[in-house]
Amino acid sequence: MILCCGEALIDMIPEPTLTGAEGFVPHCGGAVLNTAVALGRLGVASGLFTALSEDMFGQQLAAHLRASNVDLSFVAHSSRPSTLAFVTLVRGQANYSFMDENSAGRMLDLSDLPTVPNDVSTLFFGGISLAVEPGAETYATLLEREHHGRVVMLDPNIREKFIPDQNRYRARLKGMLAKTDILKVSDEDLDWMLPDARPYSEKIAQLMEQGPGVVVMTRGADGVIGVLSDGSEIHVAAEVVEVADTVGAGDTFNAGFLTTLNENGYLDAQTFSKLGPDALRQALEFASKVAAITVSRKGANPPWAQDVMN
Repeated sequence: MILCCGEALIDMIPEPTLTGAEGFVPHCGGAVLNTAVALGRLGVASGLFTALSEDMFGQQLAAHLRASNVDLSFVAHSSRPSTLAFVTLVRGQANYSFMDENSAGRMLDLSDLPTVPNDVSTLFFGGISLAVEPGAETYATLLEREHHGRVVMLDPNIREKFIPDQNRYRARLKGMLAKTDILKVSDEDLDWMLPDARPYSEKIAQLMEQGPGVVVMTRGADGVIGVLSDGSEIHVAAEVVEVADTVGAGDTFNAGFLTTLNENGYLDAQTFSKLGPDALRQALEFASKVAAITVSRKGANPPWAQDVMN
């Protein structure tokens, strides 16, 4: 099983009302929830560690997860409100305004930490859940406690305006990187983490010195680059599709990447180090394919396995 650890929230997506004014429709979202859902839809055993509110939105999130075959046994339940993310779209690119103060997810506590069984081979962390406390420290503690003998993937999916204390956030990321096997960043994430004018290859090499054995950098329409510990670079072009919006694209990419590694036996602490250029390319190509399906749809709506085969 792949255990995804991080936020589940409601994306309020703009839609025209019957009067012509713009309203907002609640869609299930959150970077880590989206990855768990995409994994479940692609046929991979996945679970989610997060906190879900008992409010109407929390119930919507739980139903969405169950419908996508995500194991909810790791979920902490809370009477606090759900996080809402109001989305505005500018030329198909999503911008977010969050309502998160005192939310169920943000207030996730050390007492909520689950028992992680041995059949969890992989831990996935990411999203805004790593930026706000106390929840962020709870996820970092889980990684510290459970990373031994498991493959770890991290996608910080950095939202700068959502980070209340950049120094603490950077320190947390550095600590988590030391226990990470796969780091996924966008080109914008990379420039935020290392804000100097060096070539991306030098920045990636510096991050790999901190822990990850594989770094994947997405570049939107310019495709994706995967780098192995020996310096090998794999470049994969972006799929050409008509873009509805980019909500959930990177999250679905993560799921596609992990799905291929899982099918080929690399999500095992003993075999991960044997990942080579051909296997990395295959994973990047499948990840790009499933992400392209998501961007062709409104909202975070990852494909099912049968959608990918068609």
